[in-house]
Amino acid sequence: MKAERVSRMTGSEVNAFLGKAGFPAIENAKGVDVYRVSYRTVDANGGPTTATGSLVLPQTPAHELRVVSYSHGTMADRREAPSVASTGEGRYLPVYFATHGFAAAAADYLGLGEGPGAHPYMHTATEAGASIDLLKAARRLAGQQQVTFDKRIMVTGFSQGGHAAMALGAALQKDRDLDVSAIAPISGPFDIEHAEFPAAVDGRLDGRSAAFYLAYWLTSMDRVYDVYDEPSEAFRPPYDAKVTDLLDGSHDLGTIAAALPSTVDELLTPAYLGKLGKPTGRLLKAIRRNDTTCRDLRPGASVRLFAATGDRDVVLANSESCLKDLRARHVDASLMDVGGVNHLTSLRLSLPKVLAWFQQGAGTAAG
Repeated sequence: MKAERVSRMTGSEVNAFLGKAGFPAIENAKGVDVYRVSYRTVDANGGPTTATGSLVLPQTPAHELRVVSYSHGTMADRREAPSVASTGEGRYLPVYFATHGFAAAAADYLGLGEGPGAHPYMHTATEAGASIDLLKAARRLAGQQQVTFDKRIMVTGFSQGGHAAMALGAALQKDRDLDVSAIAPISGPFDIEHAEFPAAVDGRLDGRSAAFYLAYWLTSMDRVYDVYDEPSEAFRPPYDAKVTDLLDGSHDLGTIAAALPSTVDELLTPAYLGKLGKPTGRLLKAIRRNDTTCRDLRPGASVRLFAATGDRDVVLANSESCLKDLRARHVDASLMDVGGVNHLTSLRLSLPKVLAWFQQGAGTAAG
């Protein structure tokens, strides 16, 4: 493990920093220290690799801290990851939790930040692995400063991070040293097979967003599961010749979106579009291996799902499906619909509710 402090802010500086992102002023905001952490973890094939992430600690005299793990939303540019970018969702949200007195960890995931290789987008095992290994590295770093962490972690995340949060929750339940008390995913794509892909294909998602998500998911899953023989099997020209390079970790969302079409029909070949409707073989394997996050959790952790009926990036049906799976396993779970708002607004409306729940001792007693 290697760590370096990359930022130190007073409470007033935290308010100014978060204010740039539209956060209201926080009364009695605590100062925070932000660390970039490099650590060992496991890649999508089970081999050793390294990853980076961010740890934000409140400047308090407390010797034991409750811990929030925050999983960030979809990003394609490795330079936007929490440990690298000085602004953005992946930096703002850990600071938000830390200024309220929590230790806040935010994994970059594999292939983002300063980690090697391409990012295995929406790959359940590595989302969980990178997050849990960061928590363990962060605990060692805190110990060097005579601070201990509560072993029962509170977990949240947005969009892709909602999926990652559920994956982390299940992984924590199996860990020897850590555990999970509460999970609060926001607008996560939990059911690709039955909710997200159908919405992308039939036009319920924003067309440009759907094209981007599908391009990212397919190129990432092809590296792990070989879901097509050649890009031209899945992507129409001219996108077949450029989609892999576009999603190599060096281009931001705006650049990628501008280079892709505005509809799924323009992006994918008719044959592959049909496969998405009725997946088989390697494609079905990729989907089902990573659609398990809400079925892997056992009773013992409380879950509050947040989503929005107006979301045209990640449809509400994902969270409804997740809630059904959780209740079938007798997990203490609920779903709050924050209304007819867009994807990003669902985060803004849900976040204060997540914070309040965590501050009230989420996951203790009845949750």
